[in-house]
Amino acid sequence: MTVTRFFSILLLCSALPSFGLNAKEVPASADHVLADGPYILRDGKRLQAQWICDDRVTTRNYRRASASIRSANRDCGYPHPLHVAALAEPAIAVLPAVPRIVAVSDIHGQYGLLLQLLRANHVIDQDDNWALGEDTLVIAGDVFDRGPQVTEAFWLLYTLQQQAAEAGGAVHFVLGNHETMVLYDDLRYVNPKYLRSAQLLGRSYPQLYGPDSVIGQWLRTRPVLLRIGDTLFLHGGISPEALPLALEQNTTNIAYQASLGRPKAEVKADPATAPLYDGKTSPIWYRGYFDGRLDTAGVQQVLDQLGLKRIVVGHTSMPHVSSFHGDRIIAIDSSIKNGENGELLFIEDGKLSRGLLDGSRVALAQGQIGLDD
Repeated sequence: MTVTRFFSILLLCSALPSFGLNAKEVPASADHVLADGPYILRDGKRLQAQWICDDRVTTRNYRRASASIRSANRDCGYPHPLHVAALAEPAIAVLPAVPRIVAVSDIHGQYGLLLQLLRANHVIDQDDNWALGEDTLVIAGDVFDRGPQVTEAFWLLYTLQQQAAEAGGAVHFVLGNHETMVLYDDLRYVNPKYLRSAQLLGRSYPQLYGPDSVIGQWLRTRPVLLRIGDTLFLHGGISPEALPLALEQNTTNIAYQASLGRPKAEVKADPATAPLYDGKTSPIWYRGYFDGRLDTAGVQQVLDQLGLKRIVVGHTSMPHVSSFHGDRIIAIDSSIKNGENGELLFIEDGKLSRGLLDGSRVALAQGQIGLDD
């Protein structure tokens, strides 16, 4: 199939979610939700924000498409005021080099640990505002699932993106496999709290992130492949089989965005989208850098064909931010999902280090081939 036909087919993909997953694969919902929200929906030029406080729903309506939104109770969901901006534009995903990049991945609802890590390393201040000035923060996917504060984590990143832009910096969120999973109704890893939230709000969980929601629309404009200078950031990795997807980066990003929310079985069966969702070779799932499928010479061939110095990925959990294949591959999933520890990657004028939970900076760990979660 030609790139043009591939691109044309995916532009026609439906963004409507499907809700046919076998119920046996989904955990039972929680009995009670202490705090969650806000979930903000758009209805034309109006906004509706909903919070859950002690298993009860509070709703506020706003007559503008953009608005400042504040919860009546800081203990019910995201604790800070929000500015809901106009509809998000598709992200620019090929960018020039910048002096300093900080990267993290696989937050998986561990909002408290994320705050601790970002504060300690002066990415945000003690009031959770952007403190990195003109520098860049990259999040390499997987905010959804597992942990208990997914909603808060998304609103923090959404807010930091606005604050960073005002300061001359940038925050980039790259889609992971769990973003695609939730949007196509694969809820095997969802925290039971969120199934109860969905019941209380009268929608399925994927519908809370539908194209009519603020965060759902924002997610549908995020890339899977982000290139900054000579470094490519993505969630899983580029396999040799997926090189055509990386060589046509903008087309691939648009293809993913157009396919979000289509049924799982459909995107895996459709020849146009199957390469995007292949569990072994696709950019959101690949683990071949770490399990022995691709040696250092093979990694260098991928880099050479893409004109890159390094590839930075999440997805495969490590005890530390780690270097593989002579700094050609940097693994930044530092197991934040476990709720116990986490690390940041720093790239400063080409020099690599990792920021720890106490704010100290050390060299990257040396990864071991065969380590896999």
